[in-house]
Amino acid sequence: MQKIELMAPAGNFESMQAALDNGADSIYFGVEQLNMRARASINFTLEDLQEISDRCNAKNVRTYLTLNTIVYDHDLSIVKTLIQKAKDADITAVIAMDQAVIASARAIGMEVHISTQINITNIETAKFYAMFADTIVLSRELSLRQVKKITEQIEKDDVRGPSGKLLEVEIFGHGALCMAVSGKCYMSLHSHNSSANRGACKQNCRKKYTVIDQETGFEMELDNEYIMSPKDLCTIDFLDEIEDAGIKVLKIEGRGRAPEYVARVIKCYREAIDEIEAGTYTKEKVIGWMQELEKVYNRGFWSGYYLGQKLGEWSKGSGSHATQKKVYLGKGMHYFPKPKIGEFKIEAYDVNVGDTILITGPTTGAKEMKVSEMYVNDLSGEKAQKGDSVTIPLEFRIRPSDKLYKIVENKVEA
Repeated sequence: MQKIELMAPAGNFESMQAALDNGADSIYFGVEQLNMRARASINFTLEDLQEISDRCNAKNVRTYLTLNTIVYDHDLSIVKTLIQKAKDADITAVIAMDQAVIASARAIGMEVHISTQINITNIETAKFYAMFADTIVLSRELSLRQVKKITEQIEKDDVRGPSGKLLEVEIFGHGALCMAVSGKCYMSLHSHNSSANRGACKQNCRKKYTVIDQETGFEMELDNEYIMSPKDLCTIDFLDEIEDAGIKVLKIEGRGRAPEYVARVIKCYREAIDEIEAGTYTKEKVIGWMQELEKVYNRGFWSGYYLGQKLGEWSKGSGSHATQKKVYLGKGMHYFPKPKIGEFKIEAYDVNVGDTILITGPTTGAKEMKVSEMYVNDLSGEKAQKGDSVTIPLEFRIRPSDKLYKIVENKVEA
């Protein structure tokens, strides 16, 4: 059986490098405004396409350009330009939901993947889109049993995409879940004239609301005030069942997340997929991965709709439940390659020998390590404060654009 392809989110170069360093098989990213994270992430530009392709191809990592928003007539010109530029830069495929985007990509021989926004929930719809695409992302609302039925029927009926290969099925494996059907929601549009379906969701569903009966004025008492804010999806504890369901691509959500989020989540799922392949995937290892995943941004975890449990587990508060957080310390200044030492300028907070630090940057990605020793203003020291110059032994190169953080425990209200 083919090993599951692990697809990582890339909202910027830092996150992309974090994905490459931690074992992603593919990345997906947006350019300019026509993607479902047009506002939530920094997004790349047309000029970045070649660098994205070059850096990923060097590691044999596939690249997917997201063009999966609603498209209007005035968008068609930029759509065609984006797709052509992506093909010229050797980007692997386009993720699409609008038929105009699909047709434009197919017209120039660009590989197409069908977005979850299409809402594919049955084998006949899968067969229809196989005429245009080699990979389909199924609806997020399906159970694993329903998913398996579709993948089995694809094999039985020998359903193939334009490439001639058997149609691949992709599902979401980890990250934020939307209360709306496969993310198609108009709440943000109604409240802020900012369309989620154009990549500009305001996430107002994540707030507290009071529900009042207009006729009687009765105020409903809800068990959870965040009734429209689902917990984050996590599948690492039943990843073996996902592989058994015939899934070929596991997509990690999070183009709006920080690079350390991408690094840790991809690292955990990489290990889990490899352990399944080696036959060494165990409950004990799952517990360790869950503890690691809890350290970065999350709203609490649940299994989504895959296991057929009750529909909806809601977050108990706004924001993150992460057990750790980063605190800004300063910026990179210089790297001395022979002694392998990095120099930083401390601009805030303090850092001590024994602390866990995080270094992020467009080329560095997200590197986390413990400070074993350091020099403060050219003298051996145990503590550096604001204004100090500090040097730390590093096995990797840092650059002036890099940022230095300290990782500290984060107290989360129960």
